[in-house]
Amino acid sequence: MVGAEPPSHSIPGLRLVHLPVRPAWLGVIFVGGTLGTAVRAALESTFAPVPGQWPWTTFWINLGGAFLLGALLEGLAISGADHGWRRGLRLGLGTGVLGGFTTYSTFAVESFGLIGSASWLIGLGYAIGSVLLGVAAAFVGVRAVRLPVRWLRGGRR
Repeated sequence: MVGAEPPSHSIPGLRLVHLPVRPAWLGVIFVGGTLGTAVRAALESTFAPVPGQWPWTTFWINLGGAFLLGALLEGLAISGADHGWRRGLRLGLGTGVLGGFTTYSTFAVESFGLIGSASWLIGLGYAIGSVLLGVAAAFVGVRAVRLPVRWLRGGRR
């Protein structure tokens, strides 16, 4: 039929999801994630955790990643709108590299492994300490970028 609408293949009441990012950016995230994961895997194989003890490698990886992500996002926010190269850095370095580098799945496995063993107190401290210090590290990362920028601009906050 001429002028008829094409048949709808949607389910009534269900909306199609619009991707918040262009498909090309998915490649940037993938490459960054591959790089971050490779660096983490190299560190974890070089500094393997000792069973029943604090998993220092994962701990420092996650704290370092939280700090770097806070600094990156604050630096990008200060420099302008989330478009073009800024979006590329956010997605490539933030979501990709740091998303692949940090490892909250390993953190969860290590925490539950320690909590379910004779080292339960270490596991509890590791779980709580990692989360609290991770938030603090992100805050310090933000401040590490924000304070010098404000000082250079003549502000005092």
